[in-house]
Amino acid sequence: MWRPLWLRAVLAVVLLVLALPACALSLDIGLLSRAPVDKLPLTSLESKVDDHGIAGAQLGIRDNNTTGRFTGQTFSLKPVVLEPGQAATAAFRELHAGGLRLFLIDLPADDLLAVAALPEAADSLLFNIGAPDDALRATQCRRNLLHTAPSRAMLADALAQYLAWKRWTRWFLVVGGTAEDVALAEALERAAKRFGGKIVERKTWTFDAGASRTDSGHFHEQQEVNAFTQVDDYDILLVADEQDRFGEYLEYRTFRPRPVGGTHGLISAAWSGVSEQWGATQFQRRFHAENGRWMTTLDYAAWLAIRSIGESATRTNSAEPGALRDHMLSAQFKLAAFKGVPASFRDWNGQLRQPLLLVSRRILVSVAPQPGYLHPASVLDTLGYDRPEVRCAD
Repeated sequence: MWRPLWLRAVLAVVLLVLALPACALSLDIGLLSRAPVDKLPLTSLESKVDDHGIAGAQLGIRDNNTTGRFTGQTFSLKPVVLEPGQAATAAFRELHAGGLRLFLIDLPADDLLAVAALPEAADSLLFNIGAPDDALRATQCRRNLLHTAPSRAMLADALAQYLAWKRWTRWFLVVGGTAEDVALAEALERAAKRFGGKIVERKTWTFDAGASRTDSGHFHEQQEVNAFTQVDDYDILLVADEQDRFGEYLEYRTFRPRPVGGTHGLISAAWSGVSEQWGATQFQRRFHAENGRWMTTLDYAAWLAIRSIGESATRTNSAEPGALRDHMLSAQFKLAAFKGVPASFRDWNGQLRQPLLLVSRRILVSVAPQPGYLHPASVLDTLGYDRPEVRCAD
């Protein structure tokens, strides 16, 4: 039956309105982080980045709002960067009083646990995007806390699987002097037992490489590293230097001509600018076009958290933290993560299971889990603490 043009336009608008959700949802998300401590970079080629994590979260917000135009949902980000001495709990309470119930947290484990323990946090959902501490996933889990950052155990297991595949089973472990370095060394020792490695030598790095900018500094470092690494034979030197204080000085200066891995050399990571498969090239270019730099692992963890919220909000048509959490921990939750297989959350400790990349400075070397490692539920659960190993009371 013929209808005038104006009537057809009206009918089209009515049908569009009927297709939309009954009510629009607005999801405001907080991001708590602390201002980074300024340090002298190893090289002037390193540019200073002030928006680590925030830029990745903002990309996730834009991606969520693209879908939200069709689902009647809007997403916004409220980042708060804590100054030295500012309490994370006070900042969280202020955001919570403003109506926020969804939070990304880039803080050390102690601050993260203090925030999660607040009475105000009981009705909130928190995402750990930065702290790699294994205790947060093994003994100090919290019901209101999920993790998109991989744990140290996951990173160590990913590297150990590849070393097992290469049959590089004899490891020389060099550990820095910080508590974080010691924790990573413990994760590497655990991985060695799981995947057939053997730490044939462990030494603590004590030399201060601060003389590198003097005219003869490189000779001093060359001699120091050469002397420090005169140990019995090994297949690979693994370095635990999370603060990037000395690890770079070990490559090409060891007494024996051996590869370097760990926090430097061959590293395992959730994300890297060298990844170009599974649609990653387009993803990388989009981030670079918007920010003028490449996405970091912290940016990626923030993006994963925001997209997890968006995916669950779309599926549940809810902004309620409990409903979103239940969906994320269910078998129905799958998140495209540009790494070949969907990411999902472990329901026993809230950790996002995902493939991890083995990378050098310029290429993707491999991806973990390695072929041949099996698991009754998911091969991704061969990385990090599995269900029987977790002792969480919460």
